Amino acid sequence: MQNLKDLVKEKYGQIANQSAGKNKSSCCGSCSCNDTTVDYTIMADDYQHLAGYNSEADLGLGCGLPTEFAQIKPGNTVVDLGSGAGNDCFVARAETGETGRVIGLDFTPAMLEKARKNAAKLGYNNVEFVLGDIENMPLPDNLADVVVSNCVFNLIPDKRRAFAETYRILKPGGHMSISDIVLDGELPADLQKAAEMYAGCVSGALQKEAYLSIIREAGFKNCVVQKQKSITIPSEILLQYLTPQQIALFNQTIGIYSITVFAQK
Repeated sequence: MQNLKDLVKEKYGQIANQSAGKNKSSCCGSCSCNDTTVDYTIMADDYQHLAGYNSEADLGLGCGLPTEFAQIKPGNTVVDLGSGAGNDCFVARAETGETGRVIGLDFTPAMLEKARKNAAKLGYNNVEFVLGDIENMPLPDNLADVVVSNCVFNLIPDKRRAFAETYRILKPGGHMSISDIVLDGELPADLQKAAEMYAGCVSGALQKEAYLSIIREAGFKNCVVQKQKSITIPSEILLQYLTPQQIALFNQTIGIYSITVFAQK
């Protein structure tokens, strides 16, 4: 598990200063895939219509718009897990306002540095960024009214621990809105073992029903899929790992989806 964490930290450290355009056109919105980039927006949704959007904080690493679905109210305390350069935190801040509080948690120092610089430029004094691991958050119990996260939990080796920690930091009656990648069908072995595909949010993804079951097992109630969209990985990327025959079978039998899930403590 630690090797996987080190891989993710290394990859996301490398891309902390890349442009959104480069990230969106690369493997699964996040990695270089052996430096072969393809001109596709594979997973990322467009944030530009949302209040609080800041282009410098948008690295194109997400797979949904969790803050749009998160039902954030003025004065709420919001925690963004895997906050990256701060994009979802700044959108959340537009919803919770000056009376609220927004905390971004990330375990990649280069991302935290970028997020803090972005917050300083915007002059926000109620947005903070904390170094920490989602499996063991340095945050108190019953802190958040709302937790958001965008395409991060699939990168976490121990998802049960991560959702248990998410439940812990939420206030009673609080809720989360999390966008993530899930599967319908088993990935080919060569994709499962590909480090780039893990960092790109694919090979670490769970089956959809298993993912939702873990959320419920953590104690969450009223678990609802707020949005689902199909993800297509271009053949140019798949050819790095699979034969043309394997790709044909993959496209017929495997479903890759971005889902945004609401659940309440």
